Amino acid sequence: MAREQPRIYLLCLRMLRDPDEASTAAQDAFLRAYRHQRKPGVSAIEEPARWLTRVAVNVCVDRLKLRRWNLFRKRAAPAEEELVLAFAPAAGPDPERLLFSRQIARRIADAMERLSEKQRAAFVLRHFEGMAFEEIAAALAVDTGTAKTHLCRAFEKLRKELEDLYGR
Repeated sequence: MAREQPRIYLLCLRMLRDPDEASTAAQDAFLRAYRHQRKPGVSAIEEPARWLTRVAVNVCVDRLKLRRWNLFRKRAAPAEEELVLAFAPAAGPDPERLLFSRQIARRIADAMERLSEKQRAAFVLRHFEGMAFEEIAAALAVDTGTAKTHLCRAFEKLRKELEDLYGR
């Protein structure tokens, strides 16, 4: 231990970049090595310096992982917390986006009001209810071809009326 201690300490210091933590990690590495050697049935290690290096590296990696997790557990100072919260995006849409969405919804509702009853029904059943053409035809009491025609005409009218929203 006396021969390897300075080397192991320097290894830990280079990995952890903190003298106190490096000293603790080096001691922990030697303790783990000692406990491993004291276990019954453990054979002699061929290259102790190399093996001890591996133990020290494992200890340092464990400490670095713990450091990363502790960073997330640590609470920021109140001033920093306020700054972070000020720049954090809102949980929901901003007022401008809500207003724009309402305007679009109003335009779509107005355009749908100008569809015939059968066209509006076919459009709603297809796009809001997810019905197949045969189900729409049965609900409207028309042929499948007629249901497709109502839906096609509804699309044409809505596209023409709302063209400025999506452009060509």
